Amino acid sequence: MTPEQIESFVDASARALDLQLQPAHRAGVLRYFALAADMAALLDAVPLAPHVEPAVQFVPVAPQESKS
Repeated sequence: MTPEQIESFVDASARALDLQLQPAHRAGVLRYFALAADMAALLDAVPLAPHVEPAVQFVPVAPQESKS
């Protein structure tokens, strides 16, 4: 997303949610949204086959210690 698109999206979202975005917080919100948009673009770029389905539940496992 371009910086202009990010600003437009944040402004429209704030209006839709009736969220009063304080001027002092605006730069941080825009910076965070840009970061989130970049991460989403990375995920969106991964091709998925039609048969791929999301996991029902994610269960993290503890990392194993390396045997060096």
